[in-house]
Amino acid sequence: MPDLAPDILQILQHPRFTALPWDADQVPPHYGGYSILNIPTSVAQALGAPALGPAPPLVPELRAAWGERPRRIVLLLVDGLGWNLFQAAREQGRLAGWQTLWEKGTLGVLTSITPSTTAAAITTLWTGCSAAEHGITGYEMWLKEYGLIANMIVHSPSFFQSGGAGLLKHAGFDPKTFLSQTPLGVHLKAAGVQTYALQHYTIANSGLSTMLFREAEVQSFATLADLWIGLRQLLETPTEQPQYIWVYWSAVDSFSHRFGPRDERVFAELEALAWTWERFFWQDLSPAARRGTAFVITADHGQIATPPNPEYEVRNHPRLVRNLYLPPTGENRLVYLYPKPGRVKAMKDYFATAWPDKFRLVPVWEVLNARLYGPGRPHPDLRDRLGEWLAIPRGDAYLWWPEKENELHGRHAGFHQDEMLVPFLAARLDE
Repeated sequence: MPDLAPDILQILQHPRFTALPWDADQVPPHYGGYSILNIPTSVAQALGAPALGPAPPLVPELRAAWGERPRRIVLLLVDGLGWNLFQAAREQGRLAGWQTLWEKGTLGVLTSITPSTTAAAITTLWTGCSAAEHGITGYEMWLKEYGLIANMIVHSPSFFQSGGAGLLKHAGFDPKTFLSQTPLGVHLKAAGVQTYALQHYTIANSGLSTMLFREAEVQSFATLADLWIGLRQLLETPTEQPQYIWVYWSAVDSFSHRFGPRDERVFAELEALAWTWERFFWQDLSPAARRGTAFVITADHGQIATPPNPEYEVRNHPRLVRNLYLPPTGENRLVYLYPKPGRVKAMKDYFATAWPDKFRLVPVWEVLNARLYGPGRPHPDLRDRLGEWLAIPRGDAYLWWPEKENELHGRHAGFHQDEMLVPFLAARLDE
């Protein structure tokens, strides 16, 4: 197996976005062929469709993994599977079920995007556009046009504690029309490519799925066995059309949030994912179904361990809140700040006193000028959604502002290498 990861890591460590300061353990995105942003166009072109979005494809060394004109590409997106976690699991022998992929394929490493979080990253993977262009800037986002802060996963007002999924519709929000970009399923259908999205039944028809999966056939599953058997049966179904099949697995991310990204449960879940892939998918897949099939494993982001710490809970810092005209938004690990007029210095002084050397405050105009959120024409509401200042955490710092218990032991969306670097393992199954 060509192992391109060491050489790519050297490239990713080369300074980029040099107008902004970076710590040694931070990795900004690399949109020039080494990012998940570069995957959608690569997939489209491999299947005979035009490029999608303004970003270039993956570098040729990575695209070579699926060979000349595959007839289908299966992409397994393991939510929260960072490169460092992937390597640790591999060293422990937890990924032995993917031995076939090691032998046949290519291993590389990519960066996530800014922000390194699911709502933004999956939107990128289904539009081929950066967060700057599609405008999904985090888990929580100030939607000025609707007069509220929204949870962009469940499409509800952020400060609803429960039962709010989909309630943005009462403000006029329509997930089918919210994005102006062409989703990947629509793009591929126009080129004669069948598109499928395999999702857990609890999210198969969620607001985010509805927003992104237009013209894709959504198939739901309940367990890993159900997933792999269903995928195998799909591949065994005869078709003359090229296919793109998206498979999403969330448990690694969920366990990492709840218990920490190095918890025993996280490694056990990865072992189960790889073992069931071999046992219920690969071993029984016919030669005819393997022919022309490329299989890709990657992630939207990784996670960094962030034990609950009252020091980072905004409710314990009322003086900070008094300097803001909106609560913090965005992500715990990439915070968007809206200071009141004339209160910028007071806000900055408070950060310097309460959390010395834990955050870097950067004005939004510097971030936009550096194109940290990616290429493409900026979304018209991007500036409103990012606030006026970004608080970029250093080390394992974060901010927690919801009025509920802070129980997360792992987080993401920042620039630490544990969050930003993700694996790219790809192989042709018939070679």
